[in-house]
Amino acid sequence: MNLEITSFKDYKRIYDYSIAEPEKFWEGIADTYYWRKKWHTVLEWNFKDPSIKWFQGAKLNITENCLDRHLEKEGDRTAIIWEPNDPEEHYRKLTYKELHFKVCQFANALKNNGTKKGDCICIYMPMVPELAIAVLACARIGAVHSVVFGGFSAQSIADRINDAQCSLVITADGGFRGNKDIPLKNVIDDALVQCHSVQKVIVLTRNRTPVSMIKGRDVWWEDEIKKVETQGNPACLAEEMDAEDELFILYTSGSTGKPKGVVHTCGGYMVYVGYTFKTVFQYQPDEVFFCTADIGWITGHSYIVYGPLSQGATTLLFEGIPTWPDAGRFWDIVEKHQANILYTAPTAIRSLMSFGDEPLKGKNLSSLKKLGSVGEPINEEAWHWFDEKIGKKNCPVVDTWWQTETSGIMISPIARITPTKPGYATLPLPGIQPCLVDENGKEIEGNGVSGNLCIKFPWPGIIRTTYGDHERCRTAYFATYENMYFTGDGCLRDEDGYYRITGRVDDVINVSGHRIGTAEVENAINMHADVIESAVVGYPHDIKGQGIYAYVILGSSIHAHDLTRKNILQTVSRIIGAIAKPDKIQFVSGLPKTRSGKIMRRILRKIAEGETSNLGDTSTLLDPNVVEEIKSGSLFS
Repeated sequence: MNLEITSFKDYKRIYDYSIAEPEKFWEGIADTYYWRKKWHTVLEWNFKDPSIKWFQGAKLNITENCLDRHLEKEGDRTAIIWEPNDPEEHYRKLTYKELHFKVCQFANALKNNGTKKGDCICIYMPMVPELAIAVLACARIGAVHSVVFGGFSAQSIADRINDAQCSLVITADGGFRGNKDIPLKNVIDDALVQCHSVQKVIVLTRNRTPVSMIKGRDVWWEDEIKKVETQGNPACLAEEMDAEDELFILYTSGSTGKPKGVVHTCGGYMVYVGYTFKTVFQYQPDEVFFCTADIGWITGHSYIVYGPLSQGATTLLFEGIPTWPDAGRFWDIVEKHQANILYTAPTAIRSLMSFGDEPLKGKNLSSLKKLGSVGEPINEEAWHWFDEKIGKKNCPVVDTWWQTETSGIMISPIARITPTKPGYATLPLPGIQPCLVDENGKEIEGNGVSGNLCIKFPWPGIIRTTYGDHERCRTAYFATYENMYFTGDGCLRDEDGYYRITGRVDDVINVSGHRIGTAEVENAINMHADVIESAVVGYPHDIKGQGIYAYVILGSSIHAHDLTRKNILQTVSRIIGAIAKPDKIQFVSGLPKTRSGKIMRRILRKIAEGETSNLGDTSTLLDPNVVEEIKSGSLFS
């Protein structure tokens, strides 16, 4: 069956086929990739354990699909364009041939440093081409990569390294982010005091900041490449992997304090991210795809590295931030590199909106053909600004809904195919079977309804486990509702069957498109010597979508003042990273708790949102008077 979507009629036909014959549908998609050995079973699954296996018996290496298969006909096509933080620094381009060579080169450097198939490698790097090279080199030799966002603290890195028992770390001396220098190697050194599994650290030179290099452990990236060159740059044959072998671990915040390592596997992940990239963006040869995310997040994994490269696309990496040296930086990059597709976050859009039209003056954005939004639901005002000011009402806006655990886009318009509605993720992609359920897990039929969003049939990119703790995977995603994957999101399905995500229903806050567990932030706040207890909730934030609101109880001898607030913020930054700092802190003498000791976050959330007149039933509280005190309390922001 022809699975190409060129019209909305095609979408409906193919979607119906994908639901009626899901295994045949996904087999048809998988057939577009190179496999060393084909599968004997397309899918075996149950959501009870959970146990999900796609393309059993198949052998492959994802880098052969991202690199090798393009070399003969498209080897001279640009694979990566890199735009540095400083616009005065020269950009770089790598063709598929050059990228393949550099990946093989660094893969051999990894092997020279003792890395073998199955080892876990922590990567903590700036947004430079070598980050993509490191990721692909790990996959080339069958090592499992765990990329940690360059803004996380030493403690957060140590937690992730220890959980995965990483044997090697890849980092840089430092990095640039706007007008800031980021001391990456120093942070790694602080983290490794607690990490005994790490044997080697490979350090890339980026900002030439002074660093400590420990004899026998730390080596320079450039020196290791020279060693490979003295060996005659031997070819690095791709390691044969089973379809269900682990490809990477990516840590995400959960509703408990400990970050959980989401595991994705080689075959299913490859099939899914390539399919969704090509389908959603209707990618055409020679288009330049500009995803503004960081590779430290799932968006960067799937739509800067693996998705675009698996389809032979040109992908643009940007090291800096959208507002430095001024708020016209994105538009300068679009014009400079003639970007055709721009995929960014509502947070960035709202931030740039706040600068008005001045940064757009004189910018030529005529190369843009398609726009995308990722990370959180986009509000209608931002949608219209993006559509009118950036797309000139000539670029379809694909508002994509998906998660770290799904690996790729699940519900989204298909560019120039799906009729769009501002604020709506619209319709599921072919192969995806969403449903809405009530609190008891009963499916809510029909349109014009709201409920909790679940998926009732697996897709190739679905999470397989949480690293080292399969029971946590089961309880987090598969235990809430029987025989369903629970997304943790509330959702509206309108009269046309279009889906609109209404926000998290669990204790996770979506800050600038990044999920942060309330328990993780509370644990960090409670580490401060003056803090007795804290409770954290999300509240509407004009730029970030959701902000972090913290209610904090101090020791009886401690006086609440701005210095105390700053000390708490510094503690959170040290333990998690600046991204998790509360936007608002309210010092309180008590928290609204039930008689069993459970904090009523529903009440705290309403107060944070400014809703103080209708807080619902407070009769179950141990001390209802504490609510009145919180409502009239002082706030530091």
